[in-house]
This record gives sequence, C-alpha cells and structure tokens, in this order.
Amino acid sequence: MRPTLSWTPTEGLPPATTDLEPVVEALGTGGVLVLSGAGISTESGIPDYRGEGGSLSRHTPMTYQDFTSGARARRRYWARSHLGWKTFRRALPNAGHRAVAAFGRSGALSGVITQNVDGLHQAAGSEGVVELHGGLDRVVCLTCGTFVARREVARRLEEANPGFQPVAAGVNPDGDADLTDEQVGDFRVVPCEVCGGILKPDVVFFGETVPPARVEHCRELVRAATSLLVLGSSLTVMSGLRFVRQAAQAGKPVLIVNREPTRGDGQAVTRIGLPLGAALGTVAERLGVDVEDGRDALDA
Repeated sequence: MRPTLSWTPTEGLPPATTDLEPVVEALGTGGVLVLSGAGISTESGIPDYRGEGGSLSRHTPMTYQDFTSGARARRRYWARSHLGWKTFRRALPNAGHRAVAAFGRSGALSGVITQNVDGLHQAAGSEGVVELHGGLDRVVCLTCGTFVARREVARRLEEANPGFQPVAAGVNPDGDADLTDEQVGDFRVVPCEVCGGILKPDVVFFGETVPPARVEHCRELVRAATSLLVLGSSLTVMSGLRFVRQAAQAGKPVLIVNREPTRGDGQAVTRIGLPLGAALGTVAERLGVDVEDGRDALDA
C-alpha cells in the first residue's frame, strides 16, 4: 500500500486570517509547543512537499518498502540522496528558524517537534529539538544498528564514485535529488564498514513507522504544553496530525501558521495564512524578543 501523500481540503474549513495576535498571546503566556513542517524551511532553499510548486508535483518520495526491495532501488536512492545532501549541508537557517530559537531562549516554548530532517532548527540554536522523522546528518546500518555521521558516508561515496557530478532538476524535502536513471548510471553504494550490511539515512521513510518511544515522548510534550503552534505543515500525514488531535481533545489551543489549508484546520482555533519568516519576525517584535542570526550550516 502506498502511503498518504496528498490531502484534499473539505468544505466548511475555517478561512485563513492574517491576525497574529493569538500567536502573540500564546507565546506571551508561555508553555507553547512548536510542531514544524517542511514549510518553515522553504526560505532556506529547501522546497516543501505540498505548497505551491511543492515537490510532490514532480516527485514520489522513496518508501521503506522500495528501499529494502533490492539493490537497484538503493542505488537509485543513494545516488540521488548523495547529490541532494550537498545542497542540504549548505543550507542556512532562515528567519523562521531563528525566531523559533529566540522564543525558546526567551522561555516562551515548552519544546520543539519537527517533521523536518534538515537540522536547521538546531543550526539556528534551538535546543532539545525532537526530530520526529529523524535526521539526514546520520546514517544507520539496517543489519547491525551501527550509526555513523553522514559526512563520513558522503566521503566514502565520493571515493567510490569519482567524477559523479550530475545536474539535478531539483532537490526535495527528504534530501532526494531529481535524477534520471541515465544520470544515476552505475553509481556504487557503500556497505556498512562494521558488518557489510545495508546503510540507510537515519530518517523515517514514507511507509515506515516512527519509533513508538519517540511518539510517546512527543505525546508527553503535548500533555505538558499549554498550547500547540504548528508552523509550515499541511498535517497530511498522521505522524504530525495525531498531536494536533491530541491537543484539541485535551482542550489546548491549536494555532497554525501555514499559507495553505491543512488537515488540522478543523481542530485549530486559527490558521494564519502568512509567510512564516515575516510572520514570526512580527510576533517577535511585538513580544520584544531579540532574534539573533543563526549559528551555522550543517556540518560539511
């Protein structure tokens, strides 16, 4: 079965607003839990899945079932992901990431959960970020469970594939660059150096399950929060939507900042249809919170 990749808005959803006051009030009260999605990273040059020009219009993400089905699928994935990683590691936090980090330093946040795998919240200075879907900066062996830094695997792939420099048609939120089969060619995949097993980025692929302990940790964060602030997520997949439903059922306000309708709009007290960087910058100004520059790009 293919995973849910799209969602069609139903009639009767509340319209978007441009009023940021509910977000200002929530952050002013404190105890806000942030749940971010791909939309917060678009201003860093990483496209989202479902917004205008989103990558799903041209790209079907790799599923866990495809990845484990055979060497050919893994060769295609690793060739594309290796090229995409070069873009990801150069990406810098944008105004939205920096604002979230600033809200954390000010004491307004109880935590940050991100559906993104790009590490930009951490690069901006946010601490204790829960990476719901893992991170592209790590690689795990599916056989022995050994973890290794992505930069080390990238070095080995460079050595195994000298001269591999195709031009991609685009890079997607999962780090998968758009390449043709001809461009992939006979790309060589490297095995685990410990056991010779299959290496996979430490991210949750479509069709794969988020580790139960991680889900429970996020549920605990929702229980401890006073409100939930969703930033740049369509909430199409249940991995994030479940926390919106949990918060709403507990009577905790759900506030969404996303330019397009989301699957969680029916549980939200408001959806603000503004660009994230500018919107969060305005909120910071109203609260008197100083938004500093981000720290660094991802490790090369």
